[in-house]
Amino acid sequence: MNIGIPKEIKAQESRVSMIPSSAGDLVKRGHRVFVQAGAGAGASYPDETYLAAGAEILPDADAVFSAAEMIVKVKEPQPEEIARLQPHHILFTYLHLAAGKALTEALVASGCTALAYETLEVNHRLPLLEPMSEIAGRMASIVGSYHLAKHNGGRGTLLGGVPGVAPGRVVVIGGGTAGVNAARVATGIGADVTILEVDFERMRFLDITMTGTHTVYSSEANLAELLPRVDLVIGAVLVPGAKAPKLITREMLRLMQPGSVFVDIAVDQGGCAETTRPTTHHSPTYVEEDVIHYCVANMPGAYSRTATQALNNVTQRWITLLADNGVAGACRIRKEILGAVNCSGGKLTCVPVGEAHGMAVTEAAELLGV
Repeated sequence: MNIGIPKEIKAQESRVSMIPSSAGDLVKRGHRVFVQAGAGAGASYPDETYLAAGAEILPDADAVFSAAEMIVKVKEPQPEEIARLQPHHILFTYLHLAAGKALTEALVASGCTALAYETLEVNHRLPLLEPMSEIAGRMASIVGSYHLAKHNGGRGTLLGGVPGVAPGRVVVIGGGTAGVNAARVATGIGADVTILEVDFERMRFLDITMTGTHTVYSSEANLAELLPRVDLVIGAVLVPGAKAPKLITREMLRLMQPGSVFVDIAVDQGGCAETTRPTTHHSPTYVEEDVIHYCVANMPGAYSRTATQALNNVTQRWITLLADNGVAGACRIRKEILGAVNCSGGKLTCVPVGEAHGMAVTEAAELLGV
């Protein structure tokens, strides 16, 4: 199969979808890998490292899309990339379609078969999302602490406190991968951390393993009770493939102290607050109701080399499976891949996305004949 690695063009996105050694492994299996010139530069992988691995460098995105059957990316395709997609293309990337109807409609209309990293589920886990959730979670406490500084517009609260001064308070909404990593870093800083969760078994697990944190059942009443006393709120809510629920209303936000900080990791899926809107690394924050909002839609892109390596670790086996067998063949070998197929042949195939946008859904197995 011909595999294309285009340069990411979303604002401040420096990750690349494949490292040179993985490209080399595919070449050894008889595939051709086409890399857009400069695609790996943002993650400190120059073109020469891809050439040494046996990949071929092409001058621009048009050349890569024209040469490739499978396009492997990091972020959702931008409008100019969708314009290059054809029905014969396989697209494998993060899609987050529930957050954008226009993107969904355009991608479906292209006729390509698009598979989303974030909806590939194995044993009730999302293995292709987990490493980015880990990075975003760890980042959330760091950037939240940074923006609490007075010169950044924050309250001037040091999360770890000092002897004689109580530590800052952090509330993490969601006890999944992102939430646990956010809580772990916040606890390490020395903050007073509370995790809100709805799954009682998960709360029992967190209570045993997360020493120094508190668990509270996630309800509107409990969250409203915590907000007036909190310095940093981290939204780490995930409903696989679906739009994030709006757990924080504007009225609830008004309960928070002026200069407190809200970091919404769920912004890729629409965000978990009514006031959430996507931002970029160059302009990461805005203020609503006197609360600083950090809602960068590609948080792991800030640490592009680490994030690229972590992503490639989990995607490579699935890329290889698709390259060796095609989409239908790969689905016959690993049924989980059917859940990653979001659209094919001009039809939407992801139920949560269809529900988010009121669009008709066709079963992927039916379209692919598996």
